[in-house]
Amino acid sequence: MVEGLFRRKAITPEPSGHHALARTLSWPHLIALGVGAIVGTGILTLIGIGAGKAGPAVLLSFVVAGVICACAALAYAEMATMIPASGSAYTYTYVVIGELLAWVIGWSLILEYSLVVSAVAVGWSGYAAPLLQAWLGVPTALMQGPELGGIVNLPAIGIIAIVTALLLRGTKESAAINAVLVLVKVAALIVFVIVAMPAIDPANFQPFSPFGFGKSMGPDGVERGVMAAAAIIFFAFYGFDAIATAAEETKNPDRDLKIGIVGSMVLCVVIYLAVCAAAVGAIPYTQFADSPEPLALILRNLGQPLAAQYLAASAVIALPTVILGFFYGQSRIFFTMARDGMLPAGLAKVSSRGTPVRITLFTAAVVAVLAGFIPLSELAALANAGTLAAFTAVSACMLVMRRRAPDAERTFRAPLPWLIAPVGIAGCIYLFFSLPERTQTWFVIWNIAGLAIYFLYARRNAALASPRRS
Repeated sequence: MVEGLFRRKAITPEPSGHHALARTLSWPHLIALGVGAIVGTGILTLIGIGAGKAGPAVLLSFVVAGVICACAALAYAEMATMIPASGSAYTYTYVVIGELLAWVIGWSLILEYSLVVSAVAVGWSGYAAPLLQAWLGVPTALMQGPELGGIVNLPAIGIIAIVTALLLRGTKESAAINAVLVLVKVAALIVFVIVAMPAIDPANFQPFSPFGFGKSMGPDGVERGVMAAAAIIFFAFYGFDAIATAAEETKNPDRDLKIGIVGSMVLCVVIYLAVCAAAVGAIPYTQFADSPEPLALILRNLGQPLAAQYLAASAVIALPTVILGFFYGQSRIFFTMARDGMLPAGLAKVSSRGTPVRITLFTAAVVAVLAGFIPLSELAALANAGTLAAFTAVSACMLVMRRRAPDAERTFRAPLPWLIAPVGIAGCIYLFFSLPERTQTWFVIWNIAGLAIYFLYARRNAALASPRRS
């Protein structure tokens, strides 16, 4: 009975028929998918929340979160080329460690991707709402969830519906559109840096760390400090893991996965540090802390209304690339778990275009409800908890495989693995405990519910429990 909890999945020949995904992606698609998923709500919206928690030291928060994510990215790149199968951290854990932990990680990934899609849709709504009110006169009550005084966030639900329709058309088509929109988004951030840099005032960096380094509770009941901000800003860096879920749809996974993961991460670190330095230096952080559209607000305060409108319009046009990237990853995690028998097998069927229609529609319904009624900060914090669990597992899997199969073929080998992986693991654990206590509690509750589902359904129905099903 206990041994069944540690059943390990073997990498088998690619499935065919109605369980097979079409191979249509190459490395430019993957880099665009990664940059599209990474650059988004984190830098366009959460930079304001981070500044409110850390002050100018939000720059250091970005560095801390970036270093931890870089370690995880290197582990992902190695594991993705060793195990080029759909499912990302869930599949790696299933192959390397065993079924029970794989379920926990898969369940955490479902949490992560669902909440990220919802959070980015809410962040997109923050930029879109002023434009929709000006152009169409949409009431404010239909632009915000109940906790913010509205009824429902219709723009967030609407953008999820549009991205769903795009994904249902096919992976290659959605990837091509994604690549174009990524260029729009990056160009807008470059414009922001060019406009804001000349306005940098060293006085705006003083005091640099008004709330200290570690997490502490402020008099207003809000957790502050560099690490409290890093735990939220961490949301801004992940997205490269969505690339790993595309392994079975990549033409040359041995080459393209490592280029996509490492390349997208390097590009995004450079972009983030430039934007963050320009934002913090241009005006006092108190003026844009907790704003739903901080970068546009900064440009308006600098007397650049046209640049602010351009940035806001670019965010409205291009933020859906983040939704697309994570929505894609979410549907593939669901798909892989269903194909493994851990979820109802009917969800693993694909259409004639090679896309998992049923799971995409189901995912859309779930994330639309979350986006319509839950505020951004709550969504982002809980999504981070799921991601931190997944990153910890992937770093651990890399170390296990270095010990278990040191001579196995690896088309990408992470440098200094016995330093990179422990830093990634320790950093993720530290960030988890830097999250709000309420977030930690909800994460534990989510996984208790997940374990109940595992023992009541998944364990008995898993393909490894019934070999004839595989």
